[in-house]
Amino acid sequence: MKGLVVVLALVVVVLAATTARGELRDQAPPGSRPHSVTITEFGAVGDGRTLNTVPFQNAVFYVRSFADKGGAQLYVPRGRWLTGSFNLTSHLTIYLEQGAVIVGAKDSSQWPIVEPLPSYGQGTDLPGPRHRSLINGYNLTDVVITGNNGVIDGQGLVWWQWLLSHELNHSRPHLLEFLYSEDIVISNLTFLNSPAWSIHPVYCSNVKVHNVTIETSLDAPLTDGIVPDSCSNLCIEDSTISVSHEAISLKSGWDKYGISFGRPTSDIHISRVDLLSSSGAALAFGSEMSGGISDIHVNHLRIHDSYKGISFKTSPGRGGYIEEVIISEVQMENVHVGIEFTGNCSTHPDDSFDLSDLPTIDQVTMKNMVGTNISVAGVLSGIDNAPFTAICLSNLNFSMAADTGSSSWSCSNVSGYSEAVFPEPCTELRDPSSSPSICFSLSSYSAIAAA
Repeated sequence: MKGLVVVLALVVVVLAATTARGELRDQAPPGSRPHSVTITEFGAVGDGRTLNTVPFQNAVFYVRSFADKGGAQLYVPRGRWLTGSFNLTSHLTIYLEQGAVIVGAKDSSQWPIVEPLPSYGQGTDLPGPRHRSLINGYNLTDVVITGNNGVIDGQGLVWWQWLLSHELNHSRPHLLEFLYSEDIVISNLTFLNSPAWSIHPVYCSNVKVHNVTIETSLDAPLTDGIVPDSCSNLCIEDSTISVSHEAISLKSGWDKYGISFGRPTSDIHISRVDLLSSSGAALAFGSEMSGGISDIHVNHLRIHDSYKGISFKTSPGRGGYIEEVIISEVQMENVHVGIEFTGNCSTHPDDSFDLSDLPTIDQVTMKNMVGTNISVAGVLSGIDNAPFTAICLSNLNFSMAADTGSSSWSCSNVSGYSEAVFPEPCTELRDPSSSPSICFSLSSYSAIAAA
């Protein structure tokens, strides 16, 4: 009976929407979709107080009928549209007008509990299930989330407080998450105050994120910006990210769960982004990388006012690999540690990891980097009996902070090649037996791919 009431209510809303397309409908911007509806047609109220979870759910349910007719656009006009978690559908464009703000509800019951990701085995904050993200896509194709600099605000403060006071029962939600989806575009939006991560594509392909701004409080706990996770053919461009933990973090699963799931992150392009990370790394690889990370091309970064610039993290028990990475044209300003490689990031989802599952890091090239006010140029620490290899540095010039000690570099269990690097790197990166050819071949490959 309850289901019948919901369906009847939806039919009434849809009939009203189709017979009286009000003035707001006429103001919807033209798009590529042949059909368009406005969230107000489903009873939504943009006063920042009225809960609009059901209107968003009903709107998505309605536009499914256009999936085989070219899809539809859901227009969100100016206002503050309070909502709990809702799902998307294929062949959908959500357009947030300037002044439109989708606001996440502070009531945790509006963020349903779902199973952990199979490549993680548990939530990232706590064992067991996790809260579903604010906006979700599962097994979708052809979805666009865009606007005229509209805003998606997760009101994360209450979640950060629950985490710090150990009041959470399940892991925090993200703002926007796609699973098993393809042909996704996220553009021209601002993401604020995510409870955890702002944009999380996982098990996805053909994803483009461009012209977005992401911000959280710089003292918020463990808030990340964009986290490509077991994804392929993904592009991040022309964006600004300012968060507490890691601005962009590439991942591919956690320990035995990621090894078993076996889906790598590969063919990733990152270009023209401005990054700030107050307590983590502006650009991070791992530490959850058990499915592997490879074929990564990064250029034209500005990293500033961050604890770490570029970080590669893993641990015994992770398995997996990070290889064929080229990073170039980087400007760093006011960064404590410019470059980090660590094989001792020892967090694990449970006690069943196998220390014999040793990860590898190989064929990483960083070139054409300039840094000012850098406290430590690099800390590179590999794994005993599994050193990180073919780390190639070319044309790096770091201006060190005034209080820097005598040693700008620290290295162990690593090997590689360097040229035109200042301050002069540690001897492990100046091994005369290391061939520079792999560095130059990777650089040439990256130039061809970028063209």
